[in-house]
Amino acid sequence: MISILGDRILAQRKSSSVQLAKIPAPDFDLAMTLDSGQVFHWEKAGDGFAGAIGDRPVYVKQSEDSLLISSGDEEAVRNYFALDHPLTEICASFPDDPAMNAARKFCRGLRIIRQPNWECLATFICSSMKQVAHIRQISRKLRQRFGEPREINDHVIHTFPSAKRIAALSESELRKCALGYRAKNLLSTARSVAGGDVDFERLTTLSDVDLRARLCELPGVGAKVANCVMLFAYERLRAFPIDVWIERVLREKYFPRARRLNAGRLRAFTEKYFGDHGGYAQQYLFHHARKQKIKTKTKRERKSAGLSRSSA
Repeated sequence: MISILGDRILAQRKSSSVQLAKIPAPDFDLAMTLDSGQVFHWEKAGDGFAGAIGDRPVYVKQSEDSLLISSGDEEAVRNYFALDHPLTEICASFPDDPAMNAARKFCRGLRIIRQPNWECLATFICSSMKQVAHIRQISRKLRQRFGEPREINDHVIHTFPSAKRIAALSESELRKCALGYRAKNLLSTARSVAGGDVDFERLTTLSDVDLRARLCELPGVGAKVANCVMLFAYERLRAFPIDVWIERVLREKYFPRARRLNAGRLRAFTEKYFGDHGGYAQQYLFHHARKQKIKTKTKRERKSAGLSRSSA
């Protein structure tokens, strides 16, 4: 009887565990890519990460130059993490300067994710004037309150709510997700999408200039958000989002003596200087600058704590 019961428990454990498939993933750093400020909902789950690719729950973990993923998700994972991008060639195309070389070395294996159009647009509307940690909190609240629950590898994740779902909400309901003034913009854009005023498939046919202009017509979308959507959802790898981090890097590393430096001049410089893979260059510069800032802040805090203890 005990043996039978033990066999049943073992069988239940085996049936509840996710069968993992193995796919090659050379020149790829999973953890760095997920932490680089492109996407905000993946959660640590054991030795890997659990998240959603569209409506599909996915578990993925890295094993050297391979990925172990929930079986049946191989093609979705390859596409999502852009494992087909020729990363060596892309990195070799970067300008040869100290700032870019340091970022390229630090960010080895970071890839630009291919995100679902609506999810990417909505997330970056929510990101305005917010730090990465805050954007994660907003994304989590939106998913938990209005998305659909999915279970993968004993870990519950939530899909991102559709434009139709958000369009049916009130601004006050969205404000409960810590959106602040962004709630109005997200709601207005969701209603435009749900009502058919925005056709994501048609947008894919537009040139970079026209796509940027069309996105900027939407509430809450300026040049920075438009470029993020172009880069992360439409794979326009020339798109170069300029936020506070990147503007600081550009000023300090490329225009240290410039007294007047407006957005137009920065945009013209990045388009010409970083070229066809400017989006990748931007992401490497952004992630390197952000991590170096965090590292410096941590060192200062530890030093301050040490002084406090020694003087106590």
